Amino acid sequence: MTEAQLSNAMDAYGSTVYRLALTRMQNIADAEDVYQEVFLRLWKQAAEDWDGDRAKAWLIRTTLNRCADLHRFRLRRPVLSFAEIPDLAQPEDESRELWEAVSRLPEKARTAVHLYYAEGYSAEEISQLMHIPAATVRTRLHRARKQLKELLGGIDDETCVSRSDGTNFGPRRAE
Repeated sequence: MTEAQLSNAMDAYGSTVYRLALTRMQNIADAEDVYQEVFLRLWKQAAEDWDGDRAKAWLIRTTLNRCADLHRFRLRRPVLSFAEIPDLAQPEDESRELWEAVSRLPEKARTAVHLYYAEGYSAEEISQLMHIPAATVRTRLHRARKQLKELLGGIDDETCVSRSDGTNFGPRRAE
């Protein structure tokens, strides 16, 4: 791969790789290590005609693999709160409170939420990137939404909401 191709890939996907690494590692130093290693591996790849989607998928898969490697071979450092993370790592269009709650989710759920909501991947695409069934991705997303609802104080599903015709939505009670 040429320096120009590497530079273009870093410009196009660098923030995605960094945010994903930070989401997985929850440590700035480790995220920077992952970022560097991922792009070094890309630079060592044979210069092929990779379209944008193929390159992005390869970078995400490599980032996930490198994060898993670091988890296995390194003792984890203290976790930083999202308030201490630079602006580059935080999605611009989402609230800080939401992403702080996401940071408290288990790692597998946090990764699924990040890829689905921040990066815009479908459950099927995430399943291919993470090498797990799509149903598992959907389950992780469902559980993560449920946990986020609890963390953020969402509305209780047991509360019945009236329809315009006077009947209620929600669970029926035995009569």
